[in-house]
Amino acid sequence: MTGEVYWAAFVPSAIAMAATPGANQLLALRNGLRHGPVRAIGATLGRFTAFALMVAAVAGGVGALLVASQLAFSVLKWGGVAYLTWLGIRTILTAGRAGQTGAHAPVPDGEPGRKAPLRRLARQEFVVAAANPKALILFTVFLPQFVTAGGRQHIAEPILIVGAAYIAVEFCCACGYATLGGRLGLNGIRESARRWLDRGTGVAMLGLAGWLATENA
Repeated sequence: MTGEVYWAAFVPSAIAMAATPGANQLLALRNGLRHGPVRAIGATLGRFTAFALMVAAVAGGVGALLVASQLAFSVLKWGGVAYLTWLGIRTILTAGRAGQTGAHAPVPDGEPGRKAPLRRLARQEFVVAAANPKALILFTVFLPQFVTAGGRQHIAEPILIVGAAYIAVEFCCACGYATLGGRLGLNGIRESARRWLDRGTGVAMLGLAGWLATENA
């Protein structure tokens, strides 16, 4: 007998988790403001590639192995701390120069020649998501709560299903953040507000780095 998913409990829990502002969602908001909603949404494919790999790892039992291996967790953890700290500081510092360089001027999605490379934006989304090994552990703990036990050999399929459903929910929330950022850009948000948004994104990344540094597996 295969496992089943408790959809009535999963959907509101997934929405609450996905809608909570975090480093990736603030990054989508910032990219929507700076580069337009279409490019910001396209960039989130980097994040969801990381999430898909995590879900596959959980379904295959790798998440449980990571929890059990202190060395593997520590390597991923401190690599993530280093990257998120660097990215957070860089985001805060460049926010102070944005008004002088014009980097925050809203760029219409159809206007050529002034866009940041989509590959770079997607890579940033991917690394911010993948740099947090706690996300893999969160999936390891969160997803199985909504799956009935149908035998060890039958648990992978429902885990993949509920994982794909969570990615779909977070994608919808990410579209909302990116669209909001695009609207703020089109409505001529003040330069000071743009700088504060950049700084808030940087602070969120530093906060995630600090949380990772002080948490145990």
